[in-house]
Amino acid sequence: MALHGISRVRRQLPVSPWLFAAPGLLVISAFVLYPFVSTVVNAFTDRRTLIPGKFVGLANFRELLHDDMFWIGLRNSTLYVVGVVPLLVVLPLLLALLVQKNIPGITFFRSAFYTPVVASIVVVGLIWVWLLDDRGLVNALLETVGAGPVGFLSDQWLLLLSAMAVTVWKGLGYYMIIYLAALGNVPRELHEAAAVDGAGAVRRFLTVTVPAVRSTMVLVGALSSVAAFKVFSEVYLLAGPSGGPAGEDTTLVMLVQRTGTGLTGRVGYASAISVVVFAVTVALMLLVLRADRKEDS
Repeated sequence: MALHGISRVRRQLPVSPWLFAAPGLLVISAFVLYPFVSTVVNAFTDRRTLIPGKFVGLANFRELLHDDMFWIGLRNSTLYVVGVVPLLVVLPLLLALLVQKNIPGITFFRSAFYTPVVASIVVVGLIWVWLLDDRGLVNALLETVGAGPVGFLSDQWLLLLSAMAVTVWKGLGYYMIIYLAALGNVPRELHEAAAVDGAGAVRRFLTVTVPAVRSTMVLVGALSSVAAFKVFSEVYLLAGPSGGPAGEDTTLVMLVQRTGTGLTGRVGYASAISVVVFAVTVALMLLVLRADRKEDS
């Protein structure tokens, strides 16, 4: 009887892990895998919101090459990566170094820096619109010194820079926490040895801190690159559904939302844009990882 019971348990063991994983696998399949496969399939069709559509091959992708709004969205998304990622790699590290020290009141500052991360993006967007509007607080202060109103939300490039500022401001605390975890693993002996050798604060930062957290910097660069290229909320809230003056501040994700929604939405064409966004984000991550491997070698 005992041997029979042991053999029965052994037969049941391989099934048990799948039973525990089944709920998670179902959720991933329903909300990740199925939408992804459906988007790829729809990219090769002319499907609309209320029309199933038929297979059209690469027609949607060929149309992208002649779509001015697609190139505008690609330009803005690329500029967003170039403008945001370097700041989100460096500034949170400097911020983490500041709040790393255990001094009285430092907990308050850590919480204050992390507050924008947990704040709703809609609330954050409305606050920044109130600040940067032509009649907002910032322009009111500028008028008091005779600088005149500045079109933060009406000028094409200033609006894009304003959205970048919101993204950096909201992401500082998140990446600061990641850096704090990495800095906690840096041995103090390295800093003490560098200090004994006469290295100043800047030199210790470049020769000890940066090499020690380089892998974390690569991680932050990869995460912020993908997030910046897929930006939607910040630009949408500041620029509105139209994407700024004449739609010149439209990003690729905003173009997907505008093209694929509504009763007459071109789901197939929006899916083709989504496939391009996915391909570019994967390429960005591979480039960052490849650069990190070259640095290791």
